[in-house]
Amino acid sequence: MSRTMTRTQIAIVAGIILIAGAVLYAMGHPLICKCGYVKLWHFDVVSAENSQHIFDWYTPSHIIHGCLFYGLFWLIAPRSSFGLRLILAVLVEATWEVAENTDFVINHYREMTVSLDYYGDSVLNSVSDILFMIAGFFLAAWLPVWVTVLIAVALEVFVGVMIRDGLTLNVIMFVWPSEAILQWQQGR
Repeated sequence: MSRTMTRTQIAIVAGIILIAGAVLYAMGHPLICKCGYVKLWHFDVVSAENSQHIFDWYTPSHIIHGCLFYGLFWLIAPRSSFGLRLILAVLVEATWEVAENTDFVINHYREMTVSLDYYGDSVLNSVSDILFMIAGFFLAAWLPVWVTVLIAVALEVFVGVMIRDGLTLNVIMFVWPSEAILQWQQGR
């Protein structure tokens, strides 16, 4: 299968990203960190600047999303073009970025996880997250399955070791919070 995209498909992807950014801004999220500057990488998870800059400890989760979405859409839409699959993946990711930044989800994260200082993402961070998902989608398209799985597992383990969180723990704590996991994440 060709891994090329038409200009229309590229325009649709760009449009989805722009719409998601505009919706987040309309919801009251800042374009960039309220600190007034943009950093390429922000190391401190427990800070008001987390999820405000281009790259943070949760960026690998979005790369993994891209790998998972590539596999999912390859399975459920095997005859669809690469471009259509990417559009669907971007639509899902952009929808999640908007949903993740609603008061309901933000408050749920704050109540059930270690994210006590989480007030939502900046528009820059959300758009970056979508772009990193796209990077993961392309990685999964280009690499052998076993390499993609190895990279995803390595990213998840690395982030888990470094910050005691990651995609798997984030999903578990969002859907079915565990006091034991919360205490481990807090270093108790």
